[in-house]
Amino acid sequence: MNLAEVVLEKGFLDYNIDPTVDIYVAIEELKKEKNAVILAHYYQDSDIQDIADYIGDSLGLARKAAQTEADIIVFAGVHFMAETAKILNPTKKVLIPDLNAGCSLSDSCPPPLFRIFRERHPEHLVISYINCSAGIKALSDIICTSSNARAIVDSLPEDQKIIFAPDKNLGAYINKVTGRNMVLWNGACMVHEIFSLEKITKLKVRHPEAKLIAHPECEEAILAIADFIGSTSELLKYTHTCKSDSFIVATESGILHKMIEQSPNKTFIAAPPDNACACNECPHMKKNTLEKIYNCLKYEQPEIIMDEELRLAAKKPIDRMMEISISAGLVG
Repeated sequence: MNLAEVVLEKGFLDYNIDPTVDIYVAIEELKKEKNAVILAHYYQDSDIQDIADYIGDSLGLARKAAQTEADIIVFAGVHFMAETAKILNPTKKVLIPDLNAGCSLSDSCPPPLFRIFRERHPEHLVISYINCSAGIKALSDIICTSSNARAIVDSLPEDQKIIFAPDKNLGAYINKVTGRNMVLWNGACMVHEIFSLEKITKLKVRHPEAKLIAHPECEEAILAIADFIGSTSELLKYTHTCKSDSFIVATESGILHKMIEQSPNKTFIAAPPDNACACNECPHMKKNTLEKIYNCLKYEQPEIIMDEELRLAAKKPIDRMMEISISAGLVG
């Protein structure tokens, strides 16, 4: 079985790695040899964050992907993020450690169905959250992230009719803070919808000094009792600058690694989900491992391949996002 067949069958390369190899050193050597860069989302495992060249949220990662001078980009995140890197870097080789690292939110918005939805609202401009496939980006007018969604909506005339996709919770939150009445696609992130209001309320009673911070992809009931609402990077900044010493964190638990690293004397409690698990993790993000990163660097597989017509169509709304973000001072 050749490399392409292995990738097609499993979605990743699982060739055995010599147990005597120091995988951290080996990855660094491969990066230098191949002029490669590793971009990682805050929701990756801590060991992946530790070997990444840049760690960020969706907006920061999109920016770094557009700026990099590397020949190879290894995207330690989920599929739509690697797609975005390829959209912005057509001449570079973009790798993802595991092709099966998908996204429940992206999957909740199939392009054929969304095209029909859009056609039913012909006077509406489409703003799509970056957590979507290239196919949805190509059907959009502007892309946004949780960091810049409000600024992008505020940049449009008040009478502009808007469709917001695919996250209904983020869309509802933006509607609330802007006073808009955007039409929302009925999609959501499985991670951010699983938090238990009852368990969080009990946790707040046991830790009255703790600030509850939440990502706007959470359901409205969680956001209603939060002390601070923000994107992943905004949550991180808040915990570092806030005078409080204790936080209940309602987002994917991978961010706690960076929070603890930045504020080692503070206490961080992962908000409990509505299941028997003690934590709240994205199963797609966690498909990536150091071993898979090593193999994809060594063999340069799996690679993101994209049709050029689709890439160009998907790039237009991303470019518009970047223009608005720069104007709003969100990107330097």
